[in-house]
Amino acid sequence: MSPPADSGARARRLALGVLPWGWVLLFFVLPFALIVGVSVSTPSLSIPPYTLPAGGIDPASYARIAGEAATLAQAGADRQYLSAWGSALALAAFTTLACLLIGYPFAYHIARSRPGLRETLLMLVMLPFWTAFLLRVFAWQGLLDSSAVGVINQLLLAAGVIGNPLPMLYNRGAVAMGMVYSYLPFMVLPLYAHLVKLDVRLLEAARDLGATPWRTFTQVTLPLSARGVVAGSLLVFIPAVGEFVIPDLLGGGNVSTIGRRIWEDFGPNQDWPMAAAVAVLMLVVLSLPIMLLNRYGGEDRRL
Repeated sequence: MSPPADSGARARRLALGVLPWGWVLLFFVLPFALIVGVSVSTPSLSIPPYTLPAGGIDPASYARIAGEAATLAQAGADRQYLSAWGSALALAAFTTLACLLIGYPFAYHIARSRPGLRETLLMLVMLPFWTAFLLRVFAWQGLLDSSAVGVINQLLLAAGVIGNPLPMLYNRGAVAMGMVYSYLPFMVLPLYAHLVKLDVRLLEAARDLGATPWRTFTQVTLPLSARGVVAGSLLVFIPAVGEFVIPDLLGGGNVSTIGRRIWEDFGPNQDWPMAAAVAVLMLVVLSLPIMLLNRYGGEDRRL
């Protein structure tokens, strides 16, 4: 009687495995294969605006990006996509670092708070998610408006700190501020999840052995929360690289990012092969930090 039972167990395990793998195939593998196919096509004035050449593939989009990379040493060379990549990576790196510096003390404070206060603080962290993302970005437009009607400019003018409104909107600083605000909860929550499990007896033992607060933090607390740091950094950095809404609304088109370049090629420029090629390369580049997560995905280790 055991073989039928074993067969039934294997069938159940197979059925349970089909659902997640089918989901990945349907919503990731097939769309990605379609994007790869579009990236090796030729732009065309048709619907859809691309055609597959008779030879099978057209690597012109990848060749254009490679050509931009080959002109790095040439001053004044036209490098639209590499410039957008550099701007997006710089903004994402700044956002990640700023969220880490702001979020770590906050997450540590929440983890060390008493249970009742801890729940309240966690609710405050998640409170922005109760409002639509676009409304929050538009709210920042009202706060940073460069005219006298901007909330911050109004307060500074009323206090006599400034004589004329400051140009706080439609620049890189406004984009960076909006991105840090929007992605900060994605850093705080994974950090809190690791810090709340930290054994406080280890901190007490470090103090008993004469360690200073800074040494206790760098040699005990930080290494034991390394996985939270890596997870939070990836949750912020990866979506921040391809961010489009915040640079568009708070940057006013003055801040070039890779997300905006993809939107322009898919939209006004109607160059779908180029947009698809950039999207494929973006996925390849972003796979590097995911590999970093896998590296730190096992046991806790020192940074």
